[in-house]
Amino acid sequence: MTSDKPSSWPQVAATVGLLTVIISVLLTAFAWPAVRSTVHDIPIAVAGPAPAVQQVTAALQQRLPDAFEITAVDNTAAAEQLIRDREAYGAIDLTTGKPQVITASAASAPVSQTLTALAAGLAQGETPAVAARDLVPLPADDPRGAGLAAGALPLVIGGIMAAALLTARLRGTAQRVTGALAFAVAGGLAMAAILQYWLGSLGGDYLANAGAIALSIGATALTLLGLESLLGVAGLGLGAATMMLVGNPLSGVSSAPQMLPGWSGELGQLLPPGAGGSLLRSTAFFDGAAATHPIVVLSSWLVFGALLCLASALRS
Repeated sequence: MTSDKPSSWPQVAATVGLLTVIISVLLTAFAWPAVRSTVHDIPIAVAGPAPAVQQVTAALQQRLPDAFEITAVDNTAAAEQLIRDREAYGAIDLTTGKPQVITASAASAPVSQTLTALAAGLAQGETPAVAARDLVPLPADDPRGAGLAAGALPLVIGGIMAAALLTARLRGTAQRVTGALAFAVAGGLAMAAILQYWLGSLGGDYLANAGAIALSIGATALTLLGLESLLGVAGLGLGAATMMLVGNPLSGVSSAPQMLPGWSGELGQLLPPGAGGSLLRSTAFFDGAAATHPIVVLSSWLVFGALLCLASALRS
C-alpha cells in the first residue's frame, strides 16, 4: 500500500538540494566551455619568404600570445593544401608582398572571423586593406553554419532515445542491436537529407554525409545499449549523462576543438558527439580529409557497445 502521509521536511530539503546540484551541473556543463572558449593553439599556415614569415609570426605572437600554431610554407598552393587537408584553419599569404588572409569558414566560422579581423591589423594603416579570401566557404543557404551546429544535439539525443526506446520495447540482444543499427542508417539518411537538401547546411556527397551521421548515432546508441545490458537503468543513465553533459558541450562543433578551454577539446574529440561532428564536417566540406581519426573513434565506440551487448548475452 502507498502511504498518504506527507513527506518529512528533511526529505523536502534533500530533494531541493538534489535539484540544485543537478541544475548547477547542467549549467556548468554547457556554460563553462562557451564562456571560457578562446583562440589558442589554432593551426594556421604562413606562406612567403622566411624574413617576412618571421616578422608576421612575431607580430601575431605579440598581438595574440599563444593563439596560433604556425606552419611556415613557401608558397600559396602549399598553404591552401594544408587548409583543404584540415591541417590548418587558415593562412596568411605573404608571397606577393601584399599580405592576404585565407580563411575556411567551413572548418570553423569563429576562427574564420578571427583571421578576417587580423587582416585589418596586418594592413598597418595601408590602403587598400588586406584582402581576406574564403577558400572553403559554408553554403550560401547557411553562411553562419547554424544548421551544422544545431544538428549536434539531435545526434546525441537520437542515440540516447534509440537506446532507451529499444530497451523498453524490444527483448533479445540481437533484436536490440539490429534495431539500433537499422535506426542509425535510417536516421542518418533522414538527417542528412534535411540538413543538405532542405536547410542547405551541408555540401559534399549526400551518402557520405548520411554515413557520417549514421556512424555517430550508432556509436552512441550501441554504447548505451551495452551499458544498459550490463548495468541496467543505472548504466543507461550514466552513458546518457556522459554523452549529453560531457560529449555534447565539448564537441567543438559550433566553434573548434582548439578553442575550448584546456584539455577539454581533446577529450571531446574522443567521444561520439565530437568525433561525429568532425567527421560530418570532413565529408560535407573537405572531401573526407582528416576523417580517419573520427572514424576510428566512432568505430571503437560502436565495437565497444557491441562487445558489451555480447558479454551481457553470454552472461544471460
